[in-house]
Amino acid sequence: MQHRGKSPKRSRRMWFTRLARGLIDSRKDTAPPRPSLGALGRWAGQGSGGGGEGVLWPSPPPVKGTALLFKMAAAALLRWAGPGLGSSVWGLPFGTGLRRRLSLGSGSDGEGSGGWLYFPLRDRDALRVHGPDAEPFLVGLLTNELPRPGSGGGAPSPESAPARAHYAHFLNVQGRTLYDVILYRLHENLEEEPNFLVEFDSSVSGAFQSHLKLYKIRRKVSISPCSDLSLWAVLPQTAAEGLAKPLLEKGGRPVVLTPDPRAACMGWRLIIQKEDVAQDVVPTAQVRSAKDYHKHRYQKGIPEGVKDLPPGVALPLESNLTFMNGVSFTKGCYIGQELTARTQHMGVIRKRLFPIRFSAPVTAEGISAGATVLTESGKQAGKYRAGEDDVGIALLQSEKIKVPLYIKTSQGHQVNIIPSVPDWWPKANK
Repeated sequence: MQHRGKSPKRSRRMWFTRLARGLIDSRKDTAPPRPSLGALGRWAGQGSGGGGEGVLWPSPPPVKGTALLFKMAAAALLRWAGPGLGSSVWGLPFGTGLRRRLSLGSGSDGEGSGGWLYFPLRDRDALRVHGPDAEPFLVGLLTNELPRPGSGGGAPSPESAPARAHYAHFLNVQGRTLYDVILYRLHENLEEEPNFLVEFDSSVSGAFQSHLKLYKIRRKVSISPCSDLSLWAVLPQTAAEGLAKPLLEKGGRPVVLTPDPRAACMGWRLIIQKEDVAQDVVPTAQVRSAKDYHKHRYQKGIPEGVKDLPPGVALPLESNLTFMNGVSFTKGCYIGQELTARTQHMGVIRKRLFPIRFSAPVTAEGISAGATVLTESGKQAGKYRAGEDDVGIALLQSEKIKVPLYIKTSQGHQVNIIPSVPDWWPKANK
C-alpha cells in the first residue's frame, strides 16, 4: 500500500500550532531552553516577515490560512518574553521599551556606565535637626512618618533596608501647605542619637527656620543650617540606568545618595560636601542646568518649592501629596491634620495639580502666578502655578482637563494649554 504523506497545508498548520503551544509551555519549570536574547532582539527589531537573520525559527512559505495561527504564536512569544513588555517603559514606545528590556540581560548592571545626568539644586538648602527629642519634634509637624533605621541586628540587604528619605509637608493650622521638604536619615541604628537632614526651598530659609524654632520650646533639639553641603538631582538617561545606582567619580563618598522618595521618575537625590564638587566628584561632562531639571519635573507633574506650592494657599491632597508618598493617615497627630484626614476619608478631590504644555513657549514674566485658566466658553477651570519654557503646572478641575483650555498672558494674549495625566499616577486616578 502506498504511504500517504501529510499535505503541505496541514503540515504548516501543525507547525504553527506547535510553535504557539511551545511558547506558552515555556513559562513552566519543565520548559525547554529559551532562544537567545540576541535572536529575540533581532526578531523584535526587524519583525517576523523578513525571513533569514531576523527570524527565530525557519519560516515556511506564507499561506493565507495560517495567518491567525501566526498571530497567536506572536502573541504567545510576547507573553513569554516577560511581563510588562506590552506597556510603555518610562513613556517610551513599545519597540523601544522591548529593546531596552532586552539590553538588561546583557550581564551589565549599569553602575558607572556614564548614563546619568547631574543637576545642581542651588534653589534648595538643607538644615540639620538632631538631638534626643528630634523625632517627636518633627513627627508633630510633618504629614508623614520619619525615615527610621531598622530594628534588626546586622547589615540589611539593599532590598530590605529601610528607606533613608521620606517626602512630607509642613502645614499651618488650617491644613494648608507651608513648606514641602525631603527628610534624610543620617543615623544608622536606634542606639544612635536621631539625626536628620531637612531639604527645603532656599528662598524661604529664614521663615522656615523661624517656623521650626517657634515649636521647639524646651525640647532637646538642635537646628543648624548646613551651608557646607551641595544638593543634586541625579536622573538616568535611559530606563536601564534607572535600575542601577549612580556612582561618583574618584570614589567620592556622598553624605546622602538615595532614591527620590516622591516618584521613580525623579531618579536619585545626592548630597555631598561643597569641597567635593571642586574635586570633580560629580562627572563634569554630565552636569546639566537646573532649568533642565525643572522642565523634567514639570513634564512629570512634580511640584517643588513655594512657586508651585504657595504657602498658606496650596492644599496637600490637591497637590498630589498622597501620590508622592508624602502623607501617612495612620501616624499620630500633627498640625493641620484634621482637614487633611477629613478630605481623604470623604474621598472627593475635585481639583489637582496637572502638568500642562503651552501651545507656544512663554517667558517667565509672560504669565503671572495664579493666573486663571479658562474654558472656551469663558468658565474658570483652575489656576496657573509656575512653568519653564513650554511646560508648567496648574491646579485644574479634574472634570475639565479634556476640554480645550487657555490662559491669558500679562500682555493680554491668549495661549492654549494642554493638560495631561502623569503615567506614574495610580491607575484608579487616571
